[in-house]
Amino acid sequence: MLIAPAGVKIHLALGRTDMRKGFDSLAVLVQEVLKKDPFSRHLFAFRGNKADTMKILFWDGNELCLFTKRLQQGRFIWPSLCEPGGTVTLTPAQLAMLIEGIDWRTPERTWKPALAG
Repeated sequence: MLIAPAGVKIHLALGRTDMRKGFDSLAVLVQEVLKKDPFSRHLFAFRGNKADTMKILFWDGNELCLFTKRLQQGRFIWPSLCEPGGTVTLTPAQLAMLIEGIDWRTPERTWKPALAG
């Protein structure tokens, strides 16, 4: 499980990204396409073409970290592409749902109490 440090912004890169990209290529993508600072200590999430793989790039103050997750079943729920090079900002709770393959846009509770007491 990935825990975002307090105050860190989480950016989803809209569209699809070539999952063959590594540390340097993703950092260049953040800087040149998303127009963000890859060394800002923010998280940058990218989704693969088949939507079953995602990568998260993070600068921890010393070096770049790259987290990868592939779902065995299902797909990561990603926003539709609104503008090239755009991002959507998530909360840590939304990121946790996204990583688990849950639709973070409209989460539904599976249980609610019928009666109090």
